[in-house]
Amino acid sequence: TKEAKHVDGFAKECAVVTHHRLVDNGTGELVVDPEAELADPLIIRPTSETMIWNTFQKWIVSWRDLPLKVNQWANVMRWEMRTRPFLRTSEFLWQEGHTAHATSDEAYDEARTMITVYEDLCRDVLAMPTIVGVKSPSER
Repeated sequence: TKEAKHVDGFAKECAVVTHHRLVDNGTGELVVDPEAELADPLIIRPTSETMIWNTFQKWIVSWRDLPLKVNQWANVMRWEMRTRPFLRTSEFLWQEGHTAHATSDEAYDEARTMITVYEDLCRDVLAMPTIVGVKSPSER
């Protein structure tokens, strides 16, 4: 599937859920209930791109449906080598915009507008200095 191919880059950061319940082991400690094993393990998806674009494909029938802009907030789980308390733990709240436009110029204009919105929010509302720029390949 498209999602399986896309997730390859995140495979080492995925969480695999194998049981659906914890139980008290008799000493007040919670442990995995061996009777609660899932028939098919669940893999917590690390990213939403393939799900969003599959949905956009259904919602966009003609150019009249454009632009389409979706703001998404979701909890994300990733097992990374080095988490950073207060910056990025294994589970974090992720906010991102997904948009579809008739032209690449419109898409770039939207991206530039949103960069300015985020920069203003950080600087003027949160009093948090920012550095605006393009991510390096190692940050992507």
